Amino acid sequence: MSNSSSSIVPLIGRILISPLFILAGVSKIMNFSVIADYATDSHLPLPKVALVCAAAIQILGGLGILLGFHTKFAAWVVFLFLIPTTLVLHNFWAMAGPLRSVNMTHFETNLAIMGGLLILATFGAGAYSADSARAPRS
Repeated sequence: MSNSSSSIVPLIGRILISPLFILAGVSKIMNFSVIADYATDSHLPLPKVALVCAAAIQILGGLGILLGFHTKFAAWVVFLFLIPTTLVLHNFWAMAGPLRSVNMTHFETNLAIMGGLLILATFGAGAYSADSARAPRS
């Protein structure tokens, strides 16, 4: 097995996964009132506060992952954020018809994304990252 400690693959993975969170967070800010109404309809407690927190987690977590800055922490935060998000907003088991199918797909997609975040949280950002640049050299 070859040593992958200097592989560019983790960078490519971070570039592919991070826009999902960054753009979703920016979208929440740009469409605040519409998404706040959806959060209210979904019976989220303190929907506007939850929306601000969600946008901050997505933007800051996504940027941390993209730049490889405190990557393990950022990946854990976003992973933990996705647990209630997935269970509350994509509860396909409580839906019927086309809405059930669409939300089951979103639920499964979130599970796959969470798998990638767990790998990132466990193994870190790789060689091409702010974390690697900040690490002490031996």
